Amino acid sequence: MAEIFVNELTQVKLFDILKPLLVGKKSGLISIKGKNSGELFLENGDIVHAKTNQFSGEDAFTTIMGWREGRCTFEPDVFPKERTIPFPSEQLLLNWSYRKQEWEKIKKVIPSLKTIFHLSVQNSSGDKNIKADQWNVLALTNGVRTVSEIANALEWDEFRTSKTIYQLVQAGLLEKGEGQRPSGRKNVGAEFFPTIERELKTVMGPVAPFIIEDTLVELGEVKEFFPEEAARTFIESLSQEIHHEPKRKGFLKAMEAFLSHQ
Repeated sequence: MAEIFVNELTQVKLFDILKPLLVGKKSGLISIKGKNSGELFLENGDIVHAKTNQFSGEDAFTTIMGWREGRCTFEPDVFPKERTIPFPSEQLLLNWSYRKQEWEKIKKVIPSLKTIFHLSVQNSSGDKNIKADQWNVLALTNGVRTVSEIANALEWDEFRTSKTIYQLVQAGLLEKGEGQRPSGRKNVGAEFFPTIERELKTVMGPVAPFIIEDTLVELGEVKEFFPEEAARTFIESLSQEIHHEPKRKGFLKAMEAFLSHQ
């Protein structure tokens, strides 16, 4: 059966589209296409599968429910090949409702995903317990990356990232940046890291990727948002790991030739 156009999410909330389908115990596929793309599968009035480009299951559902734009269609009697939501829609919607309430609290601290945070100066000498999620966020928070960029780097959804940042702000470990991202910052091209890894492997073998990752950690950077202005410093740092002088010079020469053609 051909898909039935429902509406634009700029004009109606997705929940208002879902309600009659859930109440009517409908089966089929809700597709959202636009800046973001996602799918919700219903079976006899239950949401049994959700998918976005990054997530599936409940994480995908809550991400989709936060979208405010996109063309929404419903195709009846289309069934999923997998089921990623194993519990009733009543529980799914209840979880989503709790998350909405948390979002309202979080947005008072993080009004936009473009917000930038930096580490706070610690005046207290007391110890602080930091969880694994919080540590991952702290490692990427450098006063330049936005909340959205941190989420992308960690491959987390926006809620998980924002909630963790909120917790760190409440603990006094992060504070909101006053200014905006430096206007001159430009990231390296897509071929930068593959080229570095290939050239470093020729002189150092299979340990090359681990050396690259360790050096990134030392610099407080990630591949996805590595600044072009730091490229030569990064290459020089890597070269210090090559103890054979002719090989070190060969690596530097190859990388300089690469940079000069960018």
